[in-house]
Amino acid sequence: MEGLIEEKLSRLREYLRYLKELRDVPLETFLTDFRSRGAAERYLQLAIESVIDIGSEIISSLQLPKPERYKDIPKTLDEAGIIPKRLSHELTMMIGLRNILVHDYAILDRELEHEFLRERLSDFEAYMAHVAKWLKAKPFSIKE
Repeated sequence: MEGLIEEKLSRLREYLRYLKELRDVPLETFLTDFRSRGAAERYLQLAIESVIDIGSEIISSLQLPKPERYKDIPKTLDEAGIIPKRLSHELTMMIGLRNILVHDYAILDRELEHEFLRERLSDFEAYMAHVAKWLKAKPFSIKE
């Protein structure tokens, strides 16, 4: 279990590196350059799905009740003391963005997407830090 989470954290770090490069693309370029936009959308989707996968793995390993929807995963992690409430809220909104990227891409606001790149990547870093802290102090009752 720990190895799987570490592997997913490693991928999330990789996606975050790419997103950090894309956040420096000026808004005007971002709005007109399909390559930058497409890369940002794809890596955002992959990064958010990594957050979901890591959370699901933690929930499963702790044998916590399985959330009905992806957007319930952060709340479950918050209630288990793995992430703080503020981060839970931010991740829930992030999962909403993932749903738009995957299902309702036609309504995606490109300026808000660019703003997310510039302002919200730290939420991924905070999540990784809390997961790493949890792994280090991991409870003895984890199901392998």
